[in-house]
Amino acid sequence: MNSDQAHQRAERNFKKVERGREGRQAMIEYEVQVRATRAKTERLKALRLAKEAQAQTEEPPAKPTKRRPVRREK
Repeated sequence: MNSDQAHQRAERNFKKVERGREGRQAMIEYEVQVRATRAKTERLKALRLAKEAQAQTEEPPAKPTKRRPVRREK
């Protein structure tokens, strides 16, 4: 085997190892994003449920009455 073939083999092995590292890094980033999304969803759901519970315990606001304009006599 000459040095050119050895160099090509080493290059292929290096690229294979590098792709493996990049794949693992991509999976880590994906998992971080999934966890962040789940945490945000849980937080928003808790806020929504608290708001709905509070709305059920409070009285509905009174409807505003329309004021009639005052007629002026001439």
